Amino acid sequence: MKLWSDSFKNGAAIPAEFAFAEPDPESHVRLAGNRNPHLAWDDIPPGTASLVLLCIDGDAPTVGTDVNKEGRTLPVELPRGDFYHWALVDIPPTMTSLPAGTHSDGVTPRGKPGPGIAIGGTHLRHGKNDYTSWFAGDAAMEGRYFGYDGPCPPWNDERIHHYIFRLYAIDVPRLPVEGDFTALDACNALHGHILDEAQIIGTYTLKRP
Repeated sequence: MKLWSDSFKNGAAIPAEFAFAEPDPESHVRLAGNRNPHLAWDDIPPGTASLVLLCIDGDAPTVGTDVNKEGRTLPVELPRGDFYHWALVDIPPTMTSLPAGTHSDGVTPRGKPGPGIAIGGTHLRHGKNDYTSWFAGDAAMEGRYFGYDGPCPPWNDERIHHYIFRLYAIDVPRLPVEGDFTALDACNALHGHILDEAQIIGTYTLKRP
């Protein structure tokens, strides 16, 4: 399988239009375009019944004490974990691309609706991303965040974050998750069904030089 994007090059920086936030000289950060990037693929293996797309930041700090705190920084060696930005499942194997901005175009406070979506008569499902838990307790932003919401690493993080867009070819037409499933649920449901996979990685930081 091959996966690529016209929105950014593999290993290069993701433009701010595809991020949840961008640097601001006065307030550290401001909301950005939050458009999903273009993605396209080919060489799907025989027997593929559907595709699953995940976007994961593997550099999310697991200790949040100093996140976005004035006068503090998050060192590179701080323990890290996964933060899920996107889960799109039940993609038919006849579909070969996702145009930019078709699944997200701007920040939606309290989250976009889901899980079911229809694209040109094709029914797919979005899982809840990890902004659902991140904004829990925030009066202005708390909600259920389905689909894509882009990069927003801590503005005081010394580490550049890496965003993995990974496409899986699987042997079932409907991923075995139900209801308001999370991106992690989708990831766990893949076990035993993967025929092939491909990925590209983009980087992003909000830390000013």
